[in-house]
Amino acid sequence: MDPIFLALSLYKKRCFEECVSTCTELLDKNPFDQAVWVLKMKALTEQLYVDDLEAEEEGIAEAFMDNETIAESARPGTSLKNPGTSQGGSTQGYRPWTQTGRPVSGVIRPGTQTARPGTMEQALRTPRTSKTARPSTSQSARTIRLGTASMLSEPGGPFIQLSRINLGNYAAKPALAKPLFLYILYHENNIRHALQLAVLATQACEFKDWWWKVQLGKCYYSLGLMREAEQQFRSALRQHQCIETFLRLGRVYIRLDQPLSALDVCRTGLEYFPKEVTLLTEIARIFEGLNNMTMSVKYYREIVTEDSTNVEAIACIGMHHFYTDQPEMALRFYRRLLQMGLYNAELFNNLGLCCFYAQQYDMTLSCFQHALSLAKDDDVADIWYNIGLIAIGVGDTRLAGQCLRLAISSDSGHAPAYNNLGVLELRKGRMNEARAFFQAAASLAPYLFEPYFNHSALSHKIGDLQASYIVIQKALEAYPNHIPSQELLHTLEKHFTII
Repeated sequence: MDPIFLALSLYKKRCFEECVSTCTELLDKNPFDQAVWVLKMKALTEQLYVDDLEAEEEGIAEAFMDNETIAESARPGTSLKNPGTSQGGSTQGYRPWTQTGRPVSGVIRPGTQTARPGTMEQALRTPRTSKTARPSTSQSARTIRLGTASMLSEPGGPFIQLSRINLGNYAAKPALAKPLFLYILYHENNIRHALQLAVLATQACEFKDWWWKVQLGKCYYSLGLMREAEQQFRSALRQHQCIETFLRLGRVYIRLDQPLSALDVCRTGLEYFPKEVTLLTEIARIFEGLNNMTMSVKYYREIVTEDSTNVEAIACIGMHHFYTDQPEMALRFYRRLLQMGLYNAELFNNLGLCCFYAQQYDMTLSCFQHALSLAKDDDVADIWYNIGLIAIGVGDTRLAGQCLRLAISSDSGHAPAYNNLGVLELRKGRMNEARAFFQAAASLAPYLFEPYFNHSALSHKIGDLQASYIVIQKALEAYPNHIPSQELLHTLEKHFTII
């Protein structure tokens, strides 16, 4: 078999390592064969390609070193950083919130995870850490042309030496420039050289190629230059309407904390691509980030109508039903995920909770047993915490205490477990231990209002009114609409007025 045809066949079958080995042998015989050089470059890129639309995660540096300040106090429903200002959302007392102030999502996705080791953010910044599941969509015919000295690679060294390559020579050749750009961006992870090549290629095509404008916007977005990225994406949309461009422009506005502008962009995209699932998903995520669950679930239902196997939509609808006191409906959606082949600890944990609140007690323990058998280190604490909640619900406080302590032993920073342990100790009359647990929970999760309220109620009960007054104000800062906290504050203010 011809080795060139063999390499192309291996690339088409997604056997990228064998394809790279075959191309390396061919380049050893003829180092200036541009066709084989491009094929090897594309195979190396596909090995490490990451769909950065679904993998991007805003890190701590981007959050705290943001120069795009719009307004200190955003209007209600116009900011993702202050979702509590939105109207018509779910009640914080029923649906838990994350540390960023957003309601808990049905699935892990961009914006729901912080930048910690082990997330996709590091996979994007570090080459050779991830693979793609996308099928290859581009095939180029083999044309034998002689390259330049920059195509020569040292044995055992890098395939392409970016310091020696003359980007200007390749910018005028689209067949070489586009694969080279993707290689530099995804394999070498060198945004500076990729941006330089994109600028030269855009000038070479006289600003008529929308694809290069999108790549320029991607580089500007990665460098934190949001306004420049916005300009490039809008210019690309004027030349060609593409789903990816609409999504990336929407992500720019989300990073700028302008969710209403992002919604307008996605709705404009739906005019060109009606019922497009990716655009509907983006709109549903934005509404959920704004704490407008009614509109979010509406769009998720449209997604399920178009794609009945969309895991994110099914999970989010199921979670919405669970937190709106409809565990039977939630159970139907989670069973659908189980029938689709999803088999993990989180799903069985949710199934167990739905079975318990739907009074199907015979299935509850078996679901949690499956969850514990499938749980990873990050999930064990949450599962033991939920088992503790069920034990409290059936009145077995001893089992509840054991489960909550197991949750703390698995995760020493599990604030809800500390809070519930404090409540159990308070029921036993151990005031000092209960106060210690409430203080630990408040220090670990200052965004939760329950530890503050419980601590304030305990202080009021033992007569420490000053401490109760100080702590209840922190509870109202975390959740201003909590009626018991408002009543307790009113009682304390009346007491101080009488004194």
